[in-house]
Amino acid sequence: MNDERFPKPERVVIVGAGHASAQLCASLRQDGWEGRILLIGDEPSLPYQRPPLSKTYLHGTTTLDDLLIRKPDFYAKEGVDFRQGRVVGIDREAGTVDLADGESVRYDELVLCLGARPRRLDLPGADLDGIHYLRDAADIGGIREDTATARHAVIIGAGYIGLETAASLRKLGIEVTVIEVADRVLQRVTAPEVSAFYDRVHREEGVDIRVGAGVTGLEGRDGRVTGVRLSDGELVPAELVIVGVGVVPNVELAEAAGLPVDNGVVIDAYGRTSDPHVFAAGDCASYHDTRYGRRLRLESVPNAMEQAKSVAAAICGGQKEIAALPWFWSDQYDLKLQIAGLNAGYDEIVLRGDPADGRGFACFYFAQGRLIAADCVNRAQEFMFSKRAIAQGLVPDRGLLADLETPLKSLLEAQPAG
Repeated sequence: MNDERFPKPERVVIVGAGHASAQLCASLRQDGWEGRILLIGDEPSLPYQRPPLSKTYLHGTTTLDDLLIRKPDFYAKEGVDFRQGRVVGIDREAGTVDLADGESVRYDELVLCLGARPRRLDLPGADLDGIHYLRDAADIGGIREDTATARHAVIIGAGYIGLETAASLRKLGIEVTVIEVADRVLQRVTAPEVSAFYDRVHREEGVDIRVGAGVTGLEGRDGRVTGVRLSDGELVPAELVIVGVGVVPNVELAEAAGLPVDNGVVIDAYGRTSDPHVFAAGDCASYHDTRYGRRLRLESVPNAMEQAKSVAAAICGGQKEIAALPWFWSDQYDLKLQIAGLNAGYDEIVLRGDPADGRGFACFYFAQGRLIAADCVNRAQEFMFSKRAIAQGLVPDRGLLADLETPLKSLLEAQPAG
């Protein structure tokens, strides 16, 4: 799209170096972009995979080079310039971004892949050494140093990040206590039956789980954390504390530039903001999802990559609507949880397998008779079935869906919802 400011687009500037950025670089070239591409990241590394950080990277079995989404020769071959720097401002009228070192960089098309940051604790003692958040490789580096001497770890927050980290620390032989203010683990994202399954598995693996437990402060000695004080007065010993209480989208740059923000940088179905030359993708972006009928901001690798593909198409003059079914995964111990769709607003569940026994089952979520999501633990076939059935709007028979003897293939012949 051309106007007086940008008579002939020549340079795409990408701010942020994560999964969306790496995919965007590839998709731009695949879609025919022949101009310059500048990738600006505030970390020294090229874009790398984030999910393995709390697992293999924490264990020391992979390096940051192993986790690179694309190797350096890809960026060289595709003519992508990478620059480490921190963008502190956007001048949309001039078509420039301002860097912390004082330089201004011109853009013709700008893509904000700003990600999100961990929500910080606002409690006494929250600044003690030994308290960590988990978002990037530097965070894991600090945690890894402390695991060398820590015997007891406390994880605040029993969401996916907290439970994944608990599993990793147990593998390292560290005693782990998980503290969750809600009444059950994963309360915000799963049915009670799924929560009970993960509660059971973690307890079997030796994790001390405290639900319905508030934290009033963190205590230490000589500047280093020694324990976490609970609302009932108990002090839980800890030489290592990891906080996983959610994330906050990085929207400040966009907001200061006058772009609309609503739980993320507001984008349309093609990744474009209110400014036709500014796009956003990934954890920092929110869009209206027609399937679920509401505005969404998704924190997942597949979402970041799909949005990046839509942005690349739009920049190159095409149209690729953001319409892929949301899906996620979580690895804990020998369990691979694969999630299809979003379960918010469900009014019924169907279980295939028994979550109270064993290490595998599927939980299907329905809303007003329509299948909207599924949690599949060590059940790859159920996951693939769910993605297809939800995307096609099928209405599988509940009884047959629960029956382990019924082939899933036969249920794909169900009629779509009216």
